[in-house]
Amino acid sequence: MPENGFRDVFYSAQDGLNLHARVYGEGNPGLPVVCLPGLTRNARDFHALAEKLSTGETAGRKVIAFDYRGRGLSDYDRDWRRYDVTVEAADIVSGLAALGVEHAAFIGTSRGGLIIMALAGSRPTLIKAAVLNDIGPVVEGDGLAQIRAYLQRAPTPATLAEAIEIQKTVHAEAFPALDESDWERFSAALYKEDRGRLRADFDPNLLKQLKAINLDKPLPTLWPLFGGLAAIPLLAVRGENSRLFSSRTLEKMAARHPTMQQIVVPGQGHAPLLETGNLPKEISAFIKRAEKSASS
Repeated sequence: MPENGFRDVFYSAQDGLNLHARVYGEGNPGLPVVCLPGLTRNARDFHALAEKLSTGETAGRKVIAFDYRGRGLSDYDRDWRRYDVTVEAADIVSGLAALGVEHAAFIGTSRGGLIIMALAGSRPTLIKAAVLNDIGPVVEGDGLAQIRAYLQRAPTPATLAEAIEIQKTVHAEAFPALDESDWERFSAALYKEDRGRLRADFDPNLLKQLKAINLDKPLPTLWPLFGGLAAIPLLAVRGENSRLFSSRTLEKMAARHPTMQQIVVPGQGHAPLLETGNLPKEISAFIKRAEKSASS
């Protein structure tokens, strides 16, 4: 195993863009796990969770964490309009084909959960189990407005310590459960060094997608896409303080998917850090149950 615990993989999207993924636990048996990050986040968000799922007491799985186009080590797209869930879902399909993965358990945070729902409609055989982290078929407009406002005026920190303080200023009220190591890990994953300073590790043109959304009108709901998960083992995770994913939507999801399991994470907002507390064990146990059910 590489010293850092994973192997970097680069592959070509259908349009030729060079994209990146991390592979942990290569050669491990069992159902692989695919990790899909949030809108402006990247594969580094899943490092701690991937280590726990591929080694130690929850060992036994290959874990693949993707950088979407325009994020992390993936190429930026010259056309910002292609920073789109449908395009990104096709990119994941290309990446899994390049890695020889025919099916997996999927974990999607926010944007990643939307991609899972898109894949459930277009490539349902890929998904043997799904974890939706703080996302559902209804995205609350005020939560999205809060995210957009922050991203549009986010300052550029000079150091990691400054980056941590910025993140605390913005998110501490919604995330009282996080300790110093959580804040450091969360902040470090968001930024990369650029000529002696830190900058957010995504294409700034990605924000044009957010600007194009008219928040004066109700956002379209995605219940038909959610319906594609009806026959798939599903775990929904919601941050107790989330403004993007409401408890009302979680209740409606449970009514439409009676076997759906759910976890509400105390002291966290949008989106919960899946490597914290007992979440890795609960996610691992859910995947094991889904795998056993599929083989019986």
